[in-house]
Amino acid sequence: QVQFVESGGGLVQPGGSLRLSCAASGIMFSFLDMAWYRQAPGKQRELVASITSGGDTNHVDSVKGRFTISRDNAKNMVYLQMNSLKPEDTAVYYCNKRWILSLWGQGTQVTVSS
Repeated sequence: QVQFVESGGGLVQPGGSLRLSCAASGIMFSFLDMAWYRQAPGKQRELVASITSGGDTNHVDSVKGRFTISRDNAKNMVYLQMNSLKPEDTAVYYCNKRWILSLWGQGTQVTVSS
């Protein structure tokens, strides 16, 4: 079955960096557009960044210039490099397909705090 396993989160000070990883299985990964989403406490889940099967990327304005999505089709992996982190980036981060969503994984907690 479809499964996403996210990792790499943690507690970081403002201005710090983290690299999130997502291992995908049960899907034809290399043919699919993928994305990272996040859900902050008390808020709805939102799209953060997406990447097409061909490697074209899109980042929402609030993370543009700070976050970078990438993928490794040989390993069925999606990554999110997060730099210059801000307290408002605190959330649980998830990966999933960009369009027709599958079941969510457990996510990885990112906490930005001094």
